[in-house]
Amino acid sequence: MNTETPEARKPLGCMTIAGLMLLTIALSIGGAFWLIKTQLFPKNFEPVELSANEESRLQEKLDAIGLGETFKAKKPARVERDANGLTAEQARESAELTPEPYREDPTKRDITLTEKELNALLANNTNLAQRLVIDLADQMASAKLLVHLDPDFPFFGGQTLKVNAGAELAFRDQRPVVVLQGVSVWGVPIPNAWLGGLKNVDLVSEFGAEEGFWKAFADGIENISVSEGELHIKLRE
Repeated sequence: MNTETPEARKPLGCMTIAGLMLLTIALSIGGAFWLIKTQLFPKNFEPVELSANEESRLQEKLDAIGLGETFKAKKPARVERDANGLTAEQARESAELTPEPYREDPTKRDITLTEKELNALLANNTNLAQRLVIDLADQMASAKLLVHLDPDFPFFGGQTLKVNAGAELAFRDQRPVVVLQGVSVWGVPIPNAWLGGLKNVDLVSEFGAEEGFWKAFADGIENISVSEGELHIKLRE
């Protein structure tokens, strides 16, 4: 009776082992490089662009509070003029210069902006369009900032530093509340001691009793609230 002896499994050759080791090293280096490029040194943000209707609504909001010049909606290719040969913008500016007695419109003290509108204003008016984005959540405003390091900066010269920060924004006891939740660099939370002990501190309560920015800010706010994707501010008389 013949019994076949199973063949012994051949050990991996030196070349095979060396190849697997090289492949593992290559994958590890590639993964680390991808992580560094995407997380530690991310690309610039894409500037927020509004649709024609969104631009029109934002322009109306800003015009209502006298800040229309801070944002200019994209103009149509064809420029229409009135009977006096003025464009719509020129006619509006001319009307604004008409003599009239001073009066206040209480409705203009209410300011509501969406998250998209805030980011569009940044993209339209500052050089931070590709470096700063704002997120609005329930009682929370967060920001992501990309800081381009000087080429002469040690080790990371010429790279991009990613900074995240968040603050609670609310209104309690007839005063605005601004509480720094934290700051992180490359995803690493900055110790509270490095932030001057200001983490989880109400900045208005801490500094609003003294003359300066925080007191003036608090005294001028009648109400402030942040909800998902929206900021509402009501100014005092």
